[in-house]
Amino acid sequence: MPALPTKSSVLVIGSGNAGLCAAISAAESGAPDVLLIDSCPESWAGGNSYFTAGAFRTVHHGLADVLPLVNNVDNATASRIDMVPYTPKNFSDDIERICVGRSDPALSKTLVRDSNEAVKWLARHGVRFQLSFNRQAYEINGRFKFWGGMCLKTQDGGKGLVADERRAAEKLGVKIVYGTAAKRLLLDRVTRSVKGVVVEDRAGEKEIQTGAVILAAGGFEANPRMRAQFLGPGWDFAKVRGTPYNNGSCFEMAIRDVFAKQAGNWSGCHSVAWDANAPANSGDREISNEFTKSGYPLGLMLNLEGERFVDEGVDMRNYTYAIFGKAILAQPGHAAFQVWDATMTPWLRGEEYRDEIVERIAADTLEELAEKCAERGLRKKVKFLSTIKEYNEAVAAFQAENPSHKWDPAVKDGLSTQSTRKQLALAKSNWATPLTKGPFVAVKVTCGVTFTFGGLAVDPETAGVISSATDSPVPGLYCAGEMLGGLFYDNYPGGSGLTSGAVFGRRAGRAAAARARKQSAVARL
Repeated sequence: MPALPTKSSVLVIGSGNAGLCAAISAAESGAPDVLLIDSCPESWAGGNSYFTAGAFRTVHHGLADVLPLVNNVDNATASRIDMVPYTPKNFSDDIERICVGRSDPALSKTLVRDSNEAVKWLARHGVRFQLSFNRQAYEINGRFKFWGGMCLKTQDGGKGLVADERRAAEKLGVKIVYGTAAKRLLLDRVTRSVKGVVVEDRAGEKEIQTGAVILAAGGFEANPRMRAQFLGPGWDFAKVRGTPYNNGSCFEMAIRDVFAKQAGNWSGCHSVAWDANAPANSGDREISNEFTKSGYPLGLMLNLEGERFVDEGVDMRNYTYAIFGKAILAQPGHAAFQVWDATMTPWLRGEEYRDEIVERIAADTLEELAEKCAERGLRKKVKFLSTIKEYNEAVAAFQAENPSHKWDPAVKDGLSTQSTRKQLALAKSNWATPLTKGPFVAVKVTCGVTFTFGGLAVDPETAGVISSATDSPVPGLYCAGEMLGGLFYDNYPGGSGLTSGAVFGRRAGRAAAARARKQSAVARL
């Protein structure tokens, strides 16, 4: 590991996607020297980005636009792909709808406008993209139908993304030092601009002189105190999907030392259906994102009281998976069971539901399944069975009235539980097929918290952090990734988190480099 310098023209805090993008951008934009630090040991490098599936949501003009970026499509496969363009209006409308009309319009406009060029920029720096056949397409009648507006992922998911970005950063001369925590921001007394950072490593506290700092240290999702304080009661029960080092300390540092303005949805977060048997306080770097359990649109979710509590088919999975963790956390015992019959289990993604990583509760009958689930926390077997029975009756009634309706997992197919003859109090609005064919499978899930939505206010052009005292940017301080506030509220369009990190990390790096070049020129006079 390189020695810790005492000076650096640009200092980046955080080794995930946003931090690495910022470092790459600063280095290629002419910063004389770039240093990236992270409080974690090197064995935890990559922050939360390491644990993602590597999905990037981006504007694109159809298959011809993305094919040059990917390495997993030959000509024969390309001829069997159905992919409609994802326009700027599509992306903007998704943000407006999914984030309940609260997303900062300047930030969301920047994200949408820069998204296509951001992924192409990463590809030029050696990030290996692929079409996400396993997560974003279904093979139907011999054709791959991409759905939900998103089509790109990185090879080897978050692991591959972080490895590729780190390689690119080091190729540009970025120094990366782990086990080094930022403790205090230092300001010039006259100009009130950033002049350094006090850090701490095994040898104690040190001061690094710098004129530009980029905060990319993640949210506070690994801090149970802050989760309970900001997200609300019970959130200290949530399991942590990713790194245990996203503890909110850089938020507290920036707010304390430079009066950084807070922005966004501080009571909101991205949280998913997560394997109930997963570790509580951090992700597993080998299993990683495979603890996610996103097959609920294919079946039902029932809580420990045997009741449904969400409309599993209300929208495409891309637009619901980040909020259903919260719904599970609110249930008795903070847990639920996902249930399928034999017609749907072949459609479950292997990386999430294979026997090696999940306890599949299997039974030939629903009665036997209820007994086995009771051994794992189900409290009301009779209610569990009656809920499924009532659901099956509603499905049958709809199908009798609408015999031409066909199941199609790649679109909102309208196959529901609501007919003139029978309606459920809580509908399943799409993909409603009966649970009647054994063997049946259940998986116990809980809430896995991914990242928090509250963050710091920034200038959308430079990603410069705004001071609450002056309502203007703090000279020399920038922010990207999960620390940026105001973009996501209540929910987020799947895959837009990594894109945001790349877009605003790139902008922060450019702005920091411009400041560093100016300071270097002044110093030479």
